[in-house]
Amino acid sequence: MGPVLHGLIKLQSVENRLRAVKSKLTRCRRAVIFQENQLRTLQNGFEAKHEEIKLAKVQIDRFELELKTRDDHIAKYRARLNMAKTNKEYSAILTELNTSKADNSKVESQMIDLMKNIEADDADCIEIQKQIDEQKEKLDELRKSTEGKTTELEKEVEDVQAEWDQAADGVPQDTLTVFKRVAETYDGEAMAYIELQDEKAQVYTCDGCFMSLPTEIVNQLMTKDEIMRCTSCTRILALKDSETE
Repeated sequence: MGPVLHGLIKLQSVENRLRAVKSKLTRCRRAVIFQENQLRTLQNGFEAKHEEIKLAKVQIDRFELELKTRDDHIAKYRARLNMAKTNKEYSAILTELNTSKADNSKVESQMIDLMKNIEADDADCIEIQKQIDEQKEKLDELRKSTEGKTTELEKEVEDVQAEWDQAADGVPQDTLTVFKRVAETYDGEAMAYIELQDEKAQVYTCDGCFMSLPTEIVNQLMTKDEIMRCTSCTRILALKDSETE
């Protein structure tokens, strides 16, 4: 193998390190984002409860106005009842009076249910606010504990990225394009070594997908400095030092 393939092997090593440190940085940031989402969920729940309480109070105000109107009607029915001149008229007014009273009872029952709901929601709000306060403290502590680590990892990413750029400078542009494309397909693992399974029978496999490889590929890698790709997984193939020798 010549300088191109050796350059790719070096680049693969730096690629692995770069992805590893980026993964650590992502996990570090994700922990904070997760806690922020937890806090946001609690705050949304708190606001939703407050909105429910607000709507319930509006409905209670409407019911109170309705009851006041109904009470006026009941007072009028009672006055008419005392002025009824016939049993038929008395019975009709009494029916309307009892119907209004029954309607009032339903409205009062609904108001009581709403008041119970408001009381329960108020208790929930107190509990949710407690959870919000605890979550804020937890988030602040996490931010403080990860701030230094995040800065350190960001610096490490910059340093390793600089190494990657330097290693990439020694690789031809068309070869680098292939490397990047394969790396994206296999989570950074663009390269694969050729494994000698049976020396006597000259049986070779790709250690990326474990599929067999033609002997011609091995021979070409020994004599030419150009990329050869696995016929099964399309990774860029390389020989181990022992096979090169």
